[in-house]
Amino acid sequence: MTPHIALLVNPASGRRRAAVAAVRLKDALRAAGARVHVYTGSSAADSRRMARLAAADRPDALVAVGGDGLVHQALQGVASTGVPLAVVPTGTGNDIARVLGRPPRTARATAEAILAGRTRATDAVRLRLADGTHRYYLSVLACGFDARVNERVNGFRFRVGRAGYVAGLLAELRSFVPIDYEIEIDGRTRIAEPGMLVAVGNTSTYGGGMQVCPDADPADGLLDVTFMREGPLHRFLRLFPLAYTGAHTHLPEVVVERGRTVTVRGNGSGPAYADGERMSALPLVCETAPKAVEMLDLTS
Repeated sequence: MTPHIALLVNPASGRRRAAVAAVRLKDALRAAGARVHVYTGSSAADSRRMARLAAADRPDALVAVGGDGLVHQALQGVASTGVPLAVVPTGTGNDIARVLGRPPRTARATAEAILAGRTRATDAVRLRLADGTHRYYLSVLACGFDARVNERVNGFRFRVGRAGYVAGLLAELRSFVPIDYEIEIDGRTRIAEPGMLVAVGNTSTYGGGMQVCPDADPADGLLDVTFMREGPLHRFLRLFPLAYTGAHTHLPEVVVERGRTVTVRGNGSGPAYADGERMSALPLVCETAPKAVEMLDLTS
């Protein structure tokens, strides 16, 4: 039977690197005998709609060619459907591919890996938004200072990678006020105090490689929670870079918890971000969805 592969593409990703990568991959897949259907969305919502449309056609794989945001939209289509998901990263951060595996360097080798069909079951997170609707995410939910920085960076006229994130961080420091958090884990209130940020991780990294939840494992059925207590901004500025290596988890200002269901409440937090995509403000409920995604292994 002829393999059927769906490509979900964000042509603008990576300064249009995604468009070039998608054309090369489409040609390589067709040369290998696959039937390929390409889906492009004009917005995040449109990409999400396209992902659901593609998954409903039951392809042998849905391949997201873009950044973490596009992978997030693809996830909404394939979660709990059994349709395998592959990631060809062409974005700025690419944190999902960093953890779950990058594809080979050539389009031909990537096509061969896709058609080989090797999969591994991977956890996702089912997120209940403040309005009661649900989304899935794969990497990290950010609430607080880090989400505020993301909000600033997304508002910049020009994208300048990690330098833009640093610029957003410095700008947010001028106005940030600690948030009164209440964090409930598996039905028990574990944290109720002012803090700088909360991260709920299925995987370890966000922000282009920042190891905010360094021990998070997307195959253990658990969520890792990193909470940073209120403290002087000058000390926070010195400590925050430690998150790039995961060394922050040993600090007295940082609390690390783990569980299957995490509820985060807090006033004035602003919108949260998951997989780098804007979510609602708090309260939010994160619930692990064990083995909800069949990830195509493109690395072996």
